[in-house]
Amino acid sequence: MNDGMNRRDFLKAASLAGVATGIGAQSIVAEGLLVGTKTAAVKPVVISSANGLAATAKAMEMIKNGADALDAVVAGVNIVEDDPNDNSVGYGGLPNEEGVVELDSSVMHGPSGRGGAVAAIRNIKNPSKVAKLVMERSDHVLIVGEGALRFAKSHGFKEEDLLTDESRKLWLEWKEKLSTEDDWLPPHDIESKDIGENLKKWLRVTGTINCNGLDLKGNVSGVTTTSGLAWKIPGRVGDSPILGAGLYVDNSVGAAGSTGRGEANLLSCSSVMIVEYMRQGKGPEEACLMACKRISEQTKMKRLLDDNNRPNFNVNFYAINVKGEFGGASIWSGSRYAVNTGEAQSRIMECAYLYKRSR
Repeated sequence: MNDGMNRRDFLKAASLAGVATGIGAQSIVAEGLLVGTKTAAVKPVVISSANGLAATAKAMEMIKNGADALDAVVAGVNIVEDDPNDNSVGYGGLPNEEGVVELDSSVMHGPSGRGGAVAAIRNIKNPSKVAKLVMERSDHVLIVGEGALRFAKSHGFKEEDLLTDESRKLWLEWKEKLSTEDDWLPPHDIESKDIGENLKKWLRVTGTINCNGLDLKGNVSGVTTTSGLAWKIPGRVGDSPILGAGLYVDNSVGAAGSTGRGEANLLSCSSVMIVEYMRQGKGPEEACLMACKRISEQTKMKRLLDDNNRPNFNVNFYAINVKGEFGGASIWSGSRYAVNTGEAQSRIMECAYLYKRSR
């Protein structure tokens, strides 16, 4: 026995470890205290992309009434999915190049360590609900395309046309002006530059909502949902439904999610990296900035770089930790996020950034 530990200390530690084992996998011993039960007073927080003012308010209302964080954030983003005036998510989302709306979503539930996702699902307005159902009612994590639609219909979801008059109008305008503005590229290499012009219009034609919450029990969960890149090749899947890229949750650390150019984030798996940076002791904002820097350094293709060899696209990250701290960051200045820390109204915050826009 270690000279620095007497018999009483040893028996106390052994007893505590035994209690931790007995109460289940969600409980752990750290720094001499039983912390997995999450019984200490917790300051709840909900964070989302800037289009989530109503979502964060709804989620916080539910959390303050005792709801699980995942139930709360999914109910929050359902507001945006149902909103025909937000053409980046759900009903009214901008379609693929054939005029069909395809949706992606993922969820992660911190206390159970589970996740679920759907990708390229058509005719279902609330893909976040289906993603949660994949987690709860299947042995899978990700279901795509026709399989995802059949799974949703089997559980009572109704098919409906997701194109609104406005989203159809925007699609027709794009079709009428179609030239180099699609996602089909000619043969190219790392030096090719003047191709893929549609990517330079990214901010105008894409959007997503990520929403992460810390509830009164100290548990963390998150959701990301999107209609993806407008005018995409049918079947294209971005980062939003990919756990580790568009969303990641660890109940002992925190949660992170993203919006923006999904292809860049898929190559970086940034959300899991943000959580790992926070595990190392970084604050949420600093961890998000580190992910932005990682993407910037990984981007080599000249067609994706400006004249100063900086990414000509944007990616945004949002994160919370189990202490109730939050932050957001983006590659370029001008991005914002919504947050609610228990007050009546949510507020908009400015993201930290790597590069400042000239205008």
